[in-house]
Amino acid sequence: MTTAGSARAEGDRGDRSGLRTALAGLTTRGRSFLAAGVAATVCAYVLGQSDLLRVGLLLAVLPLMCAGVLYRTRYRVAGSRRLSPARVPAGSEARVHLRMDNVSRMPTGLLMLQDRVPYVLGPRPRFVLDRVEAGGRREVSYRVRSDLRGRYPLGPLQLRLSDPFGMCELTRSFSTYDTLTVIPRVEPLPPVRLNGEAKGYGDGRQRSLALAGEDDVIPRGYRYGDDLRRVHWRSTARYGELMVRREEQPQRARCTVLLDTRAVAYDGAGPDSAFEWAVSGAASVLVHMLERGFSVRLLTDTGDSVPGEGSDGFAGASQESADAAGLMMDALAVVDHSDGAGLSRAYDMVRGGNEGLLVAFLGDLDEEQAAVLARMRQRSGGAVAFVLDSGTWLREPSDGSGPLDGGGERLRMLREAGWTAVSVPRGASLEEQWRLVDRERFGLVAARGGEGAG
Repeated sequence: MTTAGSARAEGDRGDRSGLRTALAGLTTRGRSFLAAGVAATVCAYVLGQSDLLRVGLLLAVLPLMCAGVLYRTRYRVAGSRRLSPARVPAGSEARVHLRMDNVSRMPTGLLMLQDRVPYVLGPRPRFVLDRVEAGGRREVSYRVRSDLRGRYPLGPLQLRLSDPFGMCELTRSFSTYDTLTVIPRVEPLPPVRLNGEAKGYGDGRQRSLALAGEDDVIPRGYRYGDDLRRVHWRSTARYGELMVRREEQPQRARCTVLLDTRAVAYDGAGPDSAFEWAVSGAASVLVHMLERGFSVRLLTDTGDSVPGEGSDGFAGASQESADAAGLMMDALAVVDHSDGAGLSRAYDMVRGGNEGLLVAFLGDLDEEQAAVLARMRQRSGGAVAFVLDSGTWLREPSDGSGPLDGGGERLRMLREAGWTAVSVPRGASLEEQWRLVDRERFGLVAARGGEGAG
């Protein structure tokens, strides 16, 4: 539960500004009573009517008394907010639970509760709470929904106090707020044969030796810190010193997801734009690879990665995999267009060694960027590219025209460099494109095998 703080429904007695605030809180009814009382008092003085004077004084004093009593109210109200869930995919609903506790020794009057929310999440919620007894509580809830990913602040809570006659209202604001994170949509993907001839990942992953070098033999000498349960007693008796068994452990498969965020590479905006499809696709692949046990890394064209990931990315198939997915989803929730014009920074981040499987979501490409991607392919065990041609995304689905000539030429360049590249049409399903990549890659491997056999 996230505490939104507590507010005290009273002001400082000696604070004149607080008293002015209380008088400024007079409602339309209170102002009308005050104006009618003043008018009746003036008329009674002019006409010499004592009965009218008493009526005028009553009308004028009543709203002032209500404001004074409300200003000096001593009860305290604590409020809390709970998000369920705090991280929600775009287009899905989250529920916000509000709880008000009367922590004073006297009951409250009529309370009006209001929570501030961004306009993209829906209308501002308002609730009317009846009298809350001393030590009592009230719970209310409302729903929020957004088709646009991002981080949206909720709060602070505002509490309006009102007197029983409705003459005056005072507003008290809580100090803290919460954040709702709207992450990209994640589409479940089927397991496909993306390993092919690539090494270092997938089913053909290599095995590395734990705590041993390539020149060590089995068994090896005891080293400080070795587990005594690994002592090989037969070899110890033979060599006259403690010997331990060498153990092998699988080398974790690696996958890097490259997201092209260049503003010049995408046209259009909104939930159905090509850029949002690319962000959603990157999120889906990251989650899918984590579930398959890969060490995944998210990389953008600017060379930035997710803060907190290790040198090999986030590890999958572990207790931390859910936290890793959450961190990457949080990063993708706020990712936006970059001002860069090329992919050279991303290339600098992957050219240091074998990246395992490289999955790229790309916008419009020119010849120079296609050449950079061709060099990038040489530093990975396998490479898959989803190219979103803005020209096809801006046309209506009923147009029926194929990809632009420039886009087809760039695809050919990527395929010649060893990429498994597909063009993503408007409104395409990521699952269908994922299966298409599997067929394209399997066909490529089979063709290469046939050439070698011939």
